Amino acid sequence: MIFNIKRNTIFISSIIALGISAVVQAQYVGPATQKEPMTVADVLKNPVDDQDVVLRGHLIKKVGNEKYLFSDGSGEIRVEIESEDFPVQKIDDKTPIEIHGEIENNFLTSPEIDVEMISITQ
Repeated sequence: MIFNIKRNTIFISSIIALGISAVVQAQYVGPATQKEPMTVADVLKNPVDDQDVVLRGHLIKKVGNEKYLFSDGSGEIRVEIESEDFPVQKIDDKTPIEIHGEIENNFLTSPEIDVEMISITQ
């Protein structure tokens, strides 16, 4: 009986240690995981479906439900941002932002960015 309790304690401790290790790894944002910002012109020139992108610029207007027009000065592209992905701070057309997302490139529509994260920059 004591042997089983000891074995179960070791097993549970191992699982907890693995879980903590996974959380720490999931939060790493060092050089190997960060994408360099691209330009809208780069994306429009060669849109690759599901390619991860980072863009810096401004949301210039809302064009539909969760759809916005984004510009970085090199061009404009439609972006889809779910309401829960917006930061707490308010954003207007003059607020500099950085977006992380994926290119959605469909035959029948122009490319757009499915935004996964948005942050205000300085």
